[in-house]
Amino acid sequence: MKIVYYLEVVSSWCHWVEPVWAELQRRYAGRVEFQWQIALMPPEAFPTSQAQCDWFYRRSGTIMRSPYKLNSGWHSSGPQNYDAPNLVAEAGRDFGFEDDRLRLALSHAAVRLGRKVGDMAESVAAASTSLGLDAAKLRARAESPEVRARVDASTTEFLSHRIDQRPAFILTNTIGDKAVFSGLVRLDPIAATLDAMLADTAAYASYAAHFGAPPAH
Repeated sequence: MKIVYYLEVVSSWCHWVEPVWAELQRRYAGRVEFQWQIALMPPEAFPTSQAQCDWFYRRSGTIMRSPYKLNSGWHSSGPQNYDAPNLVAEAGRDFGFEDDRLRLALSHAAVRLGRKVGDMAESVAAASTSLGLDAAKLRARAESPEVRARVDASTTEFLSHRIDQRPAFILTNTIGDKAVFSGLVRLDPIAATLDAMLADTAAYASYAAHFGAPPAH
């Protein structure tokens, strides 16, 4: 059983869903393979101004009953390109950070502290300081063609599911079942689906133990 979480580092809704992701990993440890992938947002998907960003933050914050408001200070005027924190998060894999720590440090720097992570130097500083990485090596990797290719590939993979909302979760099991959640930030529906898919997988395994493989003809 596998679940892939598609995210954009500075997405507010990805920030809100992180406790759900952490709980799923705790609850299904050893039974489900967990993986995150970058799904870059196009420039037109970002707020056009800091004021608009604040409006979105008030809306999502109240929907989530959050005791704090997100910080829009990361938003910059002019062309919207926030690839830098995503490239740095992906580059972290090459330094052993397949887990969530590095990308969460970047998200925190952006939406909680308001740091201008759209600037590569700022993203590298936020990540390297938090995780004790060599800033020069991290930046070199983040700006490498290999990391860019991986981010582009995971974004293309995300779009191949014909969805456009982040966070997104793709659940698959060994018997060919697939469930897609796009834009959902609540635990219960995802957990219920994991339970159902795990139960079906176990049922198939039980049947195979009793009757073996199906007849060839």
